[in-house]
Amino acid sequence: MTVSIPIPTTHLFPLLDQQLIVLLQSLSKEDWYKSTIAKKWQVKDIAAHLLDGNIRTLSLSRDKHQLQPGKPINSYEELVDYLNELNATWVQASKRMSPELLTELLASTGGQFCSYIASLDPFEDAIFSVAWAGESVSKNWFHIAREYTEKFIHQQQIRDAVGQPGLFSRELFYPFIDTFMCGLPHTYRDVQAADGTAICIHVTTGAGGNWYLTRNNDQWQPGKEADRDITAAVSIDPDTAWKLFSKGITVNEAMTRVQLTGDIALGAVALQMVSVMA
Repeated sequence: MTVSIPIPTTHLFPLLDQQLIVLLQSLSKEDWYKSTIAKKWQVKDIAAHLLDGNIRTLSLSRDKHQLQPGKPINSYEELVDYLNELNATWVQASKRMSPELLTELLASTGGQFCSYIASLDPFEDAIFSVAWAGESVSKNWFHIAREYTEKFIHQQQIRDAVGQPGLFSRELFYPFIDTFMCGLPHTYRDVQAADGTAICIHVTTGAGGNWYLTRNNDQWQPGKEADRDITAAVSIDPDTAWKLFSKGITVNEAMTRVQLTGDIALGAVALQMVSVMA
């Protein structure tokens, strides 16, 4: 019996990469140095970070090349600090590269990245867990979906900075937001509520959908359908969703752009979800 992959994304990487290369080739010299929602990073820095993602995956995962941290990592916070340091040193060194060379390297490593991702058994244990979803061990399909969200977010950041249309088609956006929503149970892990409590997160437009959390036996259980009355509901548009859940905007900024109904305090917890390593 064939087991279906909960969130299939492997087939989308070549399409996302194609969109990226076309986008980068269309940029003017000025575009490459525009500020982005990623705070200290300009467009060129984000392109360099995407290249780092390709190279790191191929070197570490495909080629088993180990990079040892300078000191032991004993907590989530220390892991985030280590990754931030890796990201910063790469981006700094990449300033020596031209936009043209960055684009060429992204095109060549992107194909290798896609081939490697496609070679993985989706139900084997992944080399890294999806920590922002509260997992200590994850299957490859989830790790791959997480990688998809990374590439999606960073391309969105570039598009947002240069005024190009976002990736809001159903084909590309829904798997992205569906993966992000896997972080909901972890976000609500310390929230107490009576059994039968139900929360709905609605992402608007045809690219979005509904995600539910239901309290059963003192646990929050995710689902795509509701079998009871909704206690709290959150409605959020795609542009706000990708920015908020990747820490591109604050909860306070998002509050002016979302609709909360029912138990406002309970629904507002969803706005604290962070589906990236941060």
